[in-house]
Order: sequence, then structure tokens, then C-alpha cells
Amino acid sequence: MADVLTELRSVCAAVAENARYVRIDPDHTSAYVGSLPVDLDPPEPDPECHLTDGNREELAAFWLILDAINFGSGWFPTLRKRDGRSGYFTIAAGLRDRFATRGPYPADELATIDPAAIAKTLGQDPEHELMTLFARSLNDLGRNVATDHDGRFAAVIDAAESSAVALVDELRGWQCFADSSRYDGLDIPFLKRAQIAAADLARAGVAAFRDLDCLTMFADNLVPHVLRIDGLLSYDAGLLDRIERGELIEHGSPEEVEIRACALHAVGLVASERAGAREADIDSVLWHRGQEPRYKDSPRHRSRCTAY
Repeated sequence: MADVLTELRSVCAAVAENARYVRIDPDHTSAYVGSLPVDLDPPEPDPECHLTDGNREELAAFWLILDAINFGSGWFPTLRKRDGRSGYFTIAAGLRDRFATRGPYPADELATIDPAAIAKTLGQDPEHELMTLFARSLNDLGRNVATDHDGRFAAVIDAAESSAVALVDELRGWQCFADSSRYDGLDIPFLKRAQIAAADLARAGVAAFRDLDCLTMFADNLVPHVLRIDGLLSYDAGLLDRIERGELIEHGSPEEVEIRACALHAVGLVASERAGAREADIDSVLWHRGQEPRYKDSPRHRSRCTAY
């Protein structure tokens, strides 16, 4: 039986072939490889925003907690940002400061954390809708770790037995990492945050996975935007106009699913043009490229959801 990420690649290829709103320029993939760094090494964690010191249990807790709330980009324009920081890095820095000053959250505390408490940690308005969604996700994370892994975050990783795919498959069953869409009768298990959790844990030295090459692109709203600006993707004129006007694109709509699926398939095509290239590493390079002014100055699509 094919694993979930093999299934994901297959259905995204099918979406790309039949897409109505998003197109991949297949003739551009070979040339696009030349725009990428030669080594494709992902950037190191940022010590101002990420926990980089601590024992294995503390680091496992930090990254699993961060990726359980690594969503909400549709609300990011409404968050209180730290100076010079994006929405993601604002959230990450707030969590990092909590770990540095008070230590990690125990699993049983996460299981009952409320919106006011997480808002205080992140420096946000407790009435903000996103704080309720964050608290709900952390409640589920805490319950799963406490019930199935004796309250030990590192035990979640150990249960995967050095397989990133096994970790993703475990996390896909937790509501806090759920991420699946439907398109023309197809189930699409994007699992963006479950996959990025595996990559983050490996990059932080917490896990040694033997199959990181099986991870796909982490389908969000920034990497597709970078691919569009760079000419690898093109959008229907009406969809592009809606995005540029700042209109929210409904999560699960055909347009939104096509954006994510076509981007994921495109990154797979790019990776196939370079021997040994891993899609997750290309994703990281493109995500960090998206922090540059050229990409920041043009609107990307926004969807209010817990997927990304």
C-alpha cells in the first residue's frame, strides 16, 4: 500500500493536469533549477525566534508546539507584529521567550490552556479569533502527548522509529495537525504542518530520519506566491485580480486547492531536475526567498484556516 505522501504526490499531479485556475509552465522547470542555491542547505533556526539550546525533550516540545500553531497566515495582517518580524516569526519568538524564561509547557498544561494564556505568551489580543484556534490546537496536542506518549514530546518522535513518513502518518490522526482537502472527488492529504514538523525536528537535531527525501513541499500561501512571481506558476486573471485586491480565498475552494496542489507538484518537478535534491529543502529555500522585498511587495493569496 502506498504511503500517504506518495498518495499526496499522485493526487496533486492529477489536480495540476486538470486545473482550471492555476497552470504550471513545464518548460520553465529546468531553467528554474539554476535560480536555486547549489547546495540547497536550509537556513539554520533563528536563535532570536527559535529555541536552539536545551535538552532533547525541551527541543522536541518547542518544535511540536510551534508547528501545532504554525497556521493563521490569513489573519497575520491583523496581528501585533514584533519590529521587523513577520507573523510567523512573531509567534515563534513569543513561544521561544516563554521557553527561555519559564521552561517548556507540560503536556497536561497544554491540554487545558485557554486563549487568554496563549495570547499572553504571544503578545496578542486575547479576543483575537486566532487565539481561540491556537488554544484548541494546543489542547489537542497536549491530550495526545499526555495520553499516548506519557507526557513526553520526544516519545512522539521515538515512536516513528527514524521515519519522517511514520511521524507524519501519526500526526495526521491528531486534530491539531489535520490538513486534508477535497477536489473533484479526490482526497488531498496536504499535511503541511505535520510534514514541516518532521523537517523542523530534523533540522534542529532532535530527530534523525532516514527518509526526509519522502517529504513534499509544505503547501502554504507563500511558496506558491514565490513560484508565481518567478514565472513557474500562472493564475487565472480573475483569481489574480481577487488576490491583488486583498480578497480572502476560501479554504477548500477549487482555486485555493489548485494553488496548493500545483505548487506542490511544481516543486516536485523542479526537484526531479537536480540529482539528490529534496523537495523539503527546495521549499525552505523558496520560503526564505519569499521574505525578500520583491515578493513582500506583491499580495499573496490569503485564506483563513488552520492548514497554514
